[in-house]
Amino acid sequence: MHFAQVNIARAQYRLEDSRMADFVNNTARINILAESSPGFVWRWIEEPSNDVFEVFGDSTLIVNMSMWESRESLMAFTYKTAHVEIYKRRKEWFSKLKDNHMVCWYTKESEISLEEAKRRLDHLNAHGETAYAFSFRSNFTIEEATQYL
Repeated sequence: MHFAQVNIARAQYRLEDSRMADFVNNTARINILAESSPGFVWRWIEEPSNDVFEVFGDSTLIVNMSMWESRESLMAFTYKTAHVEIYKRRKEWFSKLKDNHMVCWYTKESEISLEEAKRRLDHLNAHGETAYAFSFRSNFTIEEATQYL
């Protein structure tokens, strides 16, 4: 079993804009840090395509999707590594979205799709937190999610 997450964000400026430089210039470093973190399984690497637009209907969104061995391993990376310094600055670069921008779930898969992530995010926005789709703040267990596997 793995702990999956997708996080979407809308940049306030074009990525080429100098106001986005600190975010853009740290992306590769933070991705390498994630990939070398204990519990990391997989992350979606965006290919130059229309995938994000086709799934989320908005080509201005930035998508981060990854899979971890556990919720705890993702929490450790998010809040106990250099990632936290970038995370603290998110309001400088990204607009607040009306709906939930992140969803988590448990899966048996070793990779997940944007379509699956969109279904989970839509479910969270429509029905609130359940063991099928929940926020990072929730603490649903693998046992509770088993009915959805």
